[in-house]
Amino acid sequence: MFDYSEIIKKAGILVEALPYIQALAGKTVVIKYGGNAMINGDLKNSVMEDITLLKYIGLNPVVVHGGGPDINTALKNFNIESEFINGLRKTDKQTMEVAQMVLAGKTNKEIVSLINQKGGKAIGICGIDGMLLECEKHYETVNGEKIDLGYVGSIKKINTRVLEILTQDEYIPVVAPIGTDENGQSYNINADTVAAELASALKAEKLILLTDVEGVKDSEGNILYTITSERVESFIDNGVIVGGMIPKVMGCVSALEHGVNRTHIIDGRIPHCILLEIFTNKGIGTMITKQIKPYYDNEKL
Repeated sequence: MFDYSEIIKKAGILVEALPYIQALAGKTVVIKYGGNAMINGDLKNSVMEDITLLKYIGLNPVVVHGGGPDINTALKNFNIESEFINGLRKTDKQTMEVAQMVLAGKTNKEIVSLINQKGGKAIGICGIDGMLLECEKHYETVNGEKIDLGYVGSIKKINTRVLEILTQDEYIPVVAPIGTDENGQSYNINADTVAAELASALKAEKLILLTDVEGVKDSEGNILYTITSERVESFIDNGVIVGGMIPKVMGCVSALEHGVNRTHIIDGRIPHCILLEIFTNKGIGTMITKQIKPYYDNEKL
């Protein structure tokens, strides 16, 4: 007799996803795509499949991408040295030209092409298009000293109209983190920051950050699958959350304060990480939310 057990398991997975599909239909999900998932070919494909599937089942994904490895390679080819301050690349005029060329050109169009190959309809833009991201010069503070990072920008204003037009139709916007000031000068912007602020401006249901870590961990190294923004701040104060994870979780907290319902920090090294986090009860990373509020009665948070 044919063994139906594996097929039945697959049916169970689809049934588990059903209440999430119902809760998220028509909602906007902002995804920050970066880390190893941008380098490994198999992971690239699984992420693009996930994003395409989200659109097909009724969600509205908006993708924001980084591109550090591509920029590093291009700068090396031009014999340009890089300097980082608090994780931000110091960007002179020549570096800015290379970053814009790589992010808005090579990296952006590769992502668009991959999504289109999976059956999606992606459109690549950057913050300059439609005045999506209006910027001003960003200064970083180190030991009380104000440091000029060159052409690194902070977002002043977001024109969401261009994204709303695309997402309300059949398209998937893919956004490169380049903005412009009122004089037309281009600036490089941290991709995590762009994703968080776009999610806030769009009042997205979810903000998802793909990283190269399993999620936020407690002092004993255990993954925290669901935490509130209030606990995040106490974890930072107590030294549980440190280093490069701090700006990510604070971006999530800021998005929650501006109307985003759920934020997620997930491991982009796991195939189909987006689907596993959104459509399964336990998920695979850390969900940060303002308050624990289930999508449906039996959801276990």
